Amino acid sequence: METHEQQTQFQNFQVQRPLPNATAVLVLGILGIVLACCYGGGLILSIIALVLYGKDNNLYVASPELYTEASLKNAKAGRVCAIIGLSVSILYIIFIAVLIALVGVAGLSNPEAIRHAFGK
Repeated sequence: METHEQQTQFQNFQVQRPLPNATAVLVLGILGIVLACCYGGGLILSIIALVLYGKDNNLYVASPELYTEASLKNAKAGRVCAIIGLSVSILYIIFIAVLIALVGVAGLSNPEAIRHAFGK
């Protein structure tokens, strides 16, 4: 027969579960790196991953005993990947903007070279 103390301990026992978006954060972070050079695809996925990480981190900070530490580590790894993907995406967009600006300035200064390059 169980004592009152054992019943109370059993009632207080809660099974730890993974954070709800930990896997999604990790996958989106990795895809953010992979798609960094796809004209904003990596940028969007990285931002979504960072937002989901923020929600999961708030859940974990509020009650860490409810969630597994492994899922927190997955979420943190996803955050790192998302930050890398975000950085590379921003650098790529800046590179493309500078490239377009340079080609545009070159075209304005010598329109005949542009016509010759495109065969017209």
